[in-house]
Amino acid sequence: MKTYRLLPLTLAIGAALALPVRAQSLLELYDAARGHDAAYQAAKSQYEANRYKADQAKAALLPTVNFTAGASSTQLRTEASGGTSDRSFDNQNVGVNATQPLYRAANFASYQQGTRQADLAEAQLLTAEQDLIVRVSQAYFDVLASQDSLAFVQAQKTAVAEQLASARRNFEVGTATITDTREAQARFDLVTAQEIAADNDLRVKKLALNQLVGKADTAPHPLAPATALPALLPDDLNIWVQQSQDQHPAIRQARLAVEVATLESEKAMAGHKPTLDLTASHNVNRNVGGTAFSATDTRTHNTTVGVQFVLPLFAGFATQNRLRETLALEDKARADLDAAQRNVAQATRASYFGVVSGLGQVKALEAAETSSQSALDANKLGYQVGVRINIDVLNSQSQLFDTKAKLAKARYDMLLGGLKLRQASGTLKSEDLQSVNALLAPAPAVPVSPAPATQPK
Repeated sequence: MKTYRLLPLTLAIGAALALPVRAQSLLELYDAARGHDAAYQAAKSQYEANRYKADQAKAALLPTVNFTAGASSTQLRTEASGGTSDRSFDNQNVGVNATQPLYRAANFASYQQGTRQADLAEAQLLTAEQDLIVRVSQAYFDVLASQDSLAFVQAQKTAVAEQLASARRNFEVGTATITDTREAQARFDLVTAQEIAADNDLRVKKLALNQLVGKADTAPHPLAPATALPALLPDDLNIWVQQSQDQHPAIRQARLAVEVATLESEKAMAGHKPTLDLTASHNVNRNVGGTAFSATDTRTHNTTVGVQFVLPLFAGFATQNRLRETLALEDKARADLDAAQRNVAQATRASYFGVVSGLGQVKALEAAETSSQSALDANKLGYQVGVRINIDVLNSQSQLFDTKAKLAKARYDMLLGGLKLRQASGTLKSEDLQSVNALLAPAPAVPVSPAPATQPK
């Protein structure tokens, strides 16, 4: 009875496992990664913390107000020649004290540093966002490239199996030698090993994408057939380099670091400058039972308003040494800015030439694919009429499918290279994924695991 009761549940689980997986677009997986990726979430939390820390510097320019209250009880004994007297009295006091800085050069420099720190936190978050875009795109296209490699290997395996069957038939009728059969069998075994490796590589790439976006069994949309790759715009290297110098987050951070270091030097010089504060207080003091000099209850109100001026005279050379330290750190910040500008320009040039080279490789591989298909057709025809041998056909098949795999990989690298070029120039935004996503074809749902191929009989 228990077996029959569990049968519907077992069938439901089996049906659920057999259901195909819905394919996802690049934008869908990027949105999922924004809410799941630990590195991006950490950068986002750090941005929030830095922004609130920057707002703390504003407090040094605003007034401070304190409320004070206290109570005490006193027992007084007086001994004299006429005798001893005991008396007790209580004291209660409340007060409000306020201070408003009027001139504090160090506080104003700290406030300016706070605004720079907020901008610096924004640039750091932008860097993390651009890094996430590239990482998601890299993992996405890695899966597509692995899927194409597996599909090409399986297609090659089918073609080799047909060639093996043909060689066996020709050997049986005496029109071919056993060498053709053994060559085809060896190539079939080699392709089978390649299929196993390609299938494992696809599983690994999918696991990496799943972990990045926080989803199980991701299925990226493939590139639409016969898709024309977008042209490189602008096609002027100098424009890309100029954009990188103006917009790259790393350069923005370095420039902000120079400004923060300059303000730190101003804070150090403020150690020689006077300070001026406006002070105000109101205190109420009540004595119950009198005081040590009077037995009468009293209540006093004390209101004070004034200014406090402080002029530093000597601090043991601490201010001078602090100023020398900040000036040296200011020079270091400028050197870091120069290094950032050079590194970003170099990375932008390298990415630009990589995209240009990628476009050339795609065109060359497209021509190679056409030539390889023609060579395969010619070798098949030559094998049928007896002017070509079996190994010629097998080599042509390998060359064709290897060219197809390289072409598919080059196209993905080209799309990814465009995103990396924008990252190198500092102009990469999430909107740039829309143009790449438009080149993808909505794919039908695919099974979770591919069916294994079998050897021909």
